[in-house]
Amino acid sequence: MAKPISASKMVELLRAEGLKVHEVRNWRTHNRNTKGPWGPVNGVMIHHTVTSGTAASVDICYDGYSGLPGPLCHGVIDKKGEVHLVGNGRANHAGLGDSDVLRAVVDESALPGDNEADTDGNRHFYGFECINLGNGKDPWPEAQKEAIEKVAAAICRHHGWSERSVIGHKEWQPGKQDPRGFTMDGMRKRIADRLGGKDPAPDPKPTPSKPSYVPFPGADFFHLGQKSPIITAMGRRLVAEGCGHYEEGPGPEWTEADRKSYRAWQHKLHFRGRDADGIPGKASWDKLKVPVS
Repeated sequence: MAKPISASKMVELLRAEGLKVHEVRNWRTHNRNTKGPWGPVNGVMIHHTVTSGTAASVDICYDGYSGLPGPLCHGVIDKKGEVHLVGNGRANHAGLGDSDVLRAVVDESALPGDNEADTDGNRHFYGFECINLGNGKDPWPEAQKEAIEKVAAAICRHHGWSERSVIGHKEWQPGKQDPRGFTMDGMRKRIADRLGGKDPAPDPKPTPSKPSYVPFPGADFFHLGQKSPIITAMGRRLVAEGCGHYEEGPGPEWTEADRKSYRAWQHKLHFRGRDADGIPGKASWDKLKVPVS
């Protein structure tokens, strides 16, 4: 149980840990304090965004969306391991969770199963969103995992907490699965080593350095009547990038909606003229990073 860290102190702590920190807009006064108490704080909660792209993900976490206003966390950790601070105070990130879990975090004891949602987590936890699609396939670069470790260790060291004060959203709120792609036990081990002055042990199952993305199938692949799960995956990525022009779907059959959506993606990449006709080319396709189903 502790008094929340001030904005200036948070920047100081994270930079002292060796992190590159970006201060986003008016983050120092951006909070939900008018909607409920902030503090005393008891721990750090780790999430994944279910988005891609740093700028878009940071904007979502700062602004929120319909039905859930921002900030949606205190900081966003990008794929390069850089931290973008978006909120200082109460944030809409944890929601209602299990009081037994909170007691275990306070006591720094073994976590019980999270089978209830009866306690306001937004009051008690610092929240950090990590950019990842959360599908179990999107890779977690080592730089990003190291940044999670450093962020958590910096806060724990300041408050005198151990690694047991760091939990995942999936360990707090029933039905959640974030963060997906690494284990919280493994991350807590890394945090414990950092707090103890040890170099973290190497990941026994390191994330492949090359993510599994669909190679460009060729422009002729995209025509009316073509059906493929690749088209569905492409459409989902276009929606995630804010380029979706779908009334329904996306689905496996190439349609005019797919062409309009892809043209919006080409425009986002500043392609013009014949290079923005809505038919995928290799350069724009490689940048879209369509995951293998």
